[in-house]
Amino acid sequence: MQPTELPDEDFMTNPSLAMDACFTAFDKDGDDRLSLNEFTLICRALFRNDKGHIYVVPSDRLEQMFAVFDKNEDGYIDREEFQFCWNQWIKTIVRPISAFLIVDVQNDFISGSLNISNCSAQQNGLEVIEPINKLLDTVDFDAVFYSLDWHPSDHVSFIDNIKQRPIHPTSPLNADNAQVYDTVIFAGPPPMKQRLWPRHCVQDSWGSELHKDLKVVEHGVKVYKGTNPEVDSYSVFWDNKKLSDTTLCAQLRLKGSTDIYVCGLAYDVCVGATAIDALSAGYRTILIDDCCRGVDLNDIESTKQTVISSNGVIVSSREVKAMVEGRDRRPELGYKLAMELKNSESDLSKNNACRRQSQQQQQQQQQQPSQ
Repeated sequence: MQPTELPDEDFMTNPSLAMDACFTAFDKDGDDRLSLNEFTLICRALFRNDKGHIYVVPSDRLEQMFAVFDKNEDGYIDREEFQFCWNQWIKTIVRPISAFLIVDVQNDFISGSLNISNCSAQQNGLEVIEPINKLLDTVDFDAVFYSLDWHPSDHVSFIDNIKQRPIHPTSPLNADNAQVYDTVIFAGPPPMKQRLWPRHCVQDSWGSELHKDLKVVEHGVKVYKGTNPEVDSYSVFWDNKKLSDTTLCAQLRLKGSTDIYVCGLAYDVCVGATAIDALSAGYRTILIDDCCRGVDLNDIESTKQTVISSNGVIVSSREVKAMVEGRDRRPELGYKLAMELKNSESDLSKNNACRRQSQQQQQQQQQQPSQ
């Protein structure tokens, strides 16, 4: 093993040997501890692509990551501290557990009642299928999920249901003058903003089915959202009011997922909401740009900026395979993981985020008086 390289495959088969070898290789002055400069060398070896290009990590981020592992704040990472660094950080970066989340590639969004090509961006939802299928054929994801909008016929988001619920006095529009894609405020309680859409993805309808050309892998898991008639659900994690979660949180924990690759329809609505929730839950999140199509160009750009500013990464589908295989290791994702570890003593905070929400919901339900 070269002094400035990470352990190779032979070393990785023996984790303890690999960890000791890595520490020794980067302990340049042999003082049995790693300085910031030596940690920087680790990062140079860690954050590079499959062609050997070294990604530049800003010095302030290097210092912030170093501080996460320098638990006693003595300015060095000793062997005990490095064990935490190795097990919780380096191993995840080199050997990620990757979930592929395909959002709402359903008939109604491609050629049905809410065909996104009729929206302002005029993008063709059918174009996401070929690159998604290619990824399914060529990349060995640890888990694959397909989300489906799955609305009851009386769903609150359908414009033709607008007169079924009272409008709040502060709403800028009422039931008589609101048009499709407008936003109104329903009275609730509590008052709730709602964007109005054409009737779409009604449960068990043709429009709610995944497009026939989309490959559905044998081990793929379907996740249904938007099933509550009173609240919309853009994200595959939660409904828009965070009242209830889907099965995705539990499934990701079961798989031990560390990285989530998100794509599908629509870029600036359900895909964006899902990516942002994944980042909020602590996952290393990758948005696959050419596998997404959206509704509004400005909103698509806003979605991208939010993902990037939250330490997510936006890539093209041709970059995914090397990332999933741990050969292309992005510093943004390493920084994201380090910041999550900063707030967690012994476990990845992403594994606790969904659990805490579920416990809070159970407590709230227990405190509610019985009818």
